[in-house]
Amino acid sequence: MARYTGPVWKKSRRLSFSVLETGEELKKRTYAPGQHGPTKRVKLSGYGTQLREKQRVRNMYGVSERQFRNLFEKASKMDGMAGVNFLVLLESRLDNLVYRMGFARTRAGARQLVNHGHIEVNGKKVDIPSAEIKPGSVIAVRERARNMKAINEALEANITAPAYVDVDKENKKGTFVRLPERSELNQEINEALIVEYYNR
Repeated sequence: MARYTGPVWKKSRRLSFSVLETGEELKKRTYAPGQHGPTKRVKLSGYGTQLREKQRVRNMYGVSERQFRNLFEKASKMDGMAGVNFLVLLESRLDNLVYRMGFARTRAGARQLVNHGHIEVNGKKVDIPSAEIKPGSVIAVRERARNMKAINEALEANITAPAYVDVDKENKKGTFVRLPERSELNQEINEALIVEYYNR
């Protein structure tokens, strides 16, 4: 299945979850989209709850169904808890780290920067958004893209970077210091439901 490119706010309302992690999408209307949104309430089954949680995380990171499943299978073979490993792998993607460092306002914007060859890792151009980045790697905006309006506006938005990345806004580069801890990731996510979904 191809990536979803429709309205993000509508998707957030359908999932009752802020896909952009800002909460803006649910401030005005907390109910699902459509003419029956405010009144129609459906009680989800166990499977429905698991599926919704999987869709929340998949849409938040902008990952295709196949990529999502492959990443989960990789996480389940690693030492430790599969759900936490899975979220750490998602956070270690290049497009996500570009977003976390503040070079783009959204993950979709970060993905586009990477796709268009504006980002380098350890001095080498990388144009694969799903590239897994190792701790200690330096991610930087390439010389030719440093004056891009979109990047400058994103940096000026002054989004606080998480503790596992160190950002030098002046030189438009950052370091992936270490793998994130579960407490530093979105607390609304219940990764156990995703594990249950794939192990059903």
